[in-house]
Amino acid sequence: MAKGGLAVEIVGRYRVSPPPNTVPPTSLPLTFFDIPWLFFSPTQPLFFYDYPYPTSHFLSTALPALIHSLSLTLRHFFALAATLVCPPHSSNPPFIVYDRSNFVSLVVAQSTADFHHLCSNHQRCVNDFYPLLPPLPSGEQEETQTPLLAAQITIFSNVGVCIGFAYHNVVADGRSFNSFIKNWASLFKDPSSCSVNSSLLPFHDRTAIKDSYGLQSIFLNHWRKRSSTNMIIGVSDKDLDLAMVRATFLMCPDDMEKIKGWIVGRCKVKNMDQPPRLTPSNLTCAYVWVCLIKSHEKVNGKLTGKNPSYFGFNAGGITRLGYPVPAAYFGNCIGFARTMATQSELSGEDGIIVAADAIGNRVKDLDEAFLEGAENWISEWGEFYGSDSEPHVMVSGSPKLDFYETDFGWGKARRIEEISMDNAKGKAVWLTQSRDVKGGIEVGLALPKPKMDAFTCFFTQLLPHH
Repeated sequence: MAKGGLAVEIVGRYRVSPPPNTVPPTSLPLTFFDIPWLFFSPTQPLFFYDYPYPTSHFLSTALPALIHSLSLTLRHFFALAATLVCPPHSSNPPFIVYDRSNFVSLVVAQSTADFHHLCSNHQRCVNDFYPLLPPLPSGEQEETQTPLLAAQITIFSNVGVCIGFAYHNVVADGRSFNSFIKNWASLFKDPSSCSVNSSLLPFHDRTAIKDSYGLQSIFLNHWRKRSSTNMIIGVSDKDLDLAMVRATFLMCPDDMEKIKGWIVGRCKVKNMDQPPRLTPSNLTCAYVWVCLIKSHEKVNGKLTGKNPSYFGFNAGGITRLGYPVPAAYFGNCIGFARTMATQSELSGEDGIIVAADAIGNRVKDLDEAFLEGAENWISEWGEFYGSDSEPHVMVSGSPKLDFYETDFGWGKARRIEEISMDNAKGKAVWLTQSRDVKGGIEVGLALPKPKMDAFTCFFTQLLPHH
């Protein structure tokens, strides 16, 4: 993504590999869970930490240990140091390959930007975050090899540090990436441990995923057709609306109970069936969906008719496949899910019930038949990017992942941001476990400012008053 906004000064560039002769050359095939991610641009999380020491102290003490512990971590998580190989003019499928020349690019920079402003919940310009992202080299064109992970450490002298990543989801889902960064933090914090916790060692055997429905060939056919024109779903740098702002909202357990109580009470009064699966995550998603629809309506005019609003989310597959997959499986094991409701229903007085019912029933279907309709995953998700004017919503992240517990010895992360959702032009929502409120969920958004203002208004009302 283009660098912009608040400038940073590069103070070092490093190539970090596993320790010599610890990882043999290895090739990993892509499973049907991996292939859809060929269509997407990289995920870009930022982890902000308090660090009340000068830049010189960080460079002389913390940095060498961070590089060393990253190298030790990559011994086991070598797939992140590997490259994605897409054989040119070939019917052979892409695959991941590690050889001893591979490395993770690490940039070290310093910034005089306002660390506390960047870590706040309130509206901030999306452009201010791009300088904190590492460039992820595209690789040599003729080799058709693409690095899968890059990192950048930005020091805010005497205040804090930001560790930013760019990684292609084709190599790892959020669960696998969480395992990687937890292990890196653990090895940095306690060098005497010398090795990754054996119970957390990544499991790379792709035969753990069974392709019982022939999805790999279906998805590869999609990819071959699309790759000749535009491989990546998303937008180019020049298309990004730099007038967009990002903000974070908190859903507390009390808020969720209030919403649930309103839904249950309203259904009793109207003699309606109660939506299934009124879980904290589903309640949060339903409420955010309705707030976004109402915001769209306030900015763009009243929604009428039967036009659909699609709601998309990722669903974990580890426990839903009907056969055991090791908890430490490294790769992708999530499915794409999509549900819909009409825009006018969502903006109506019972919009939250409509949204909760649509989401709850889709989750119920996934619990019963996870891969049913999976052959449509790619085409269904393509529709989210088909029209900028349609109020569709895509959720990424998961409140089940404890990213805030990633402790390098500097305490909990002060703030975590997911930057790649900017590519969705106001249609993406990022959920993560709350930093400070047990059972709470943080909701991250990047929207044009008028829409963010409207969303803030609707969200803080919390419940409709009719």
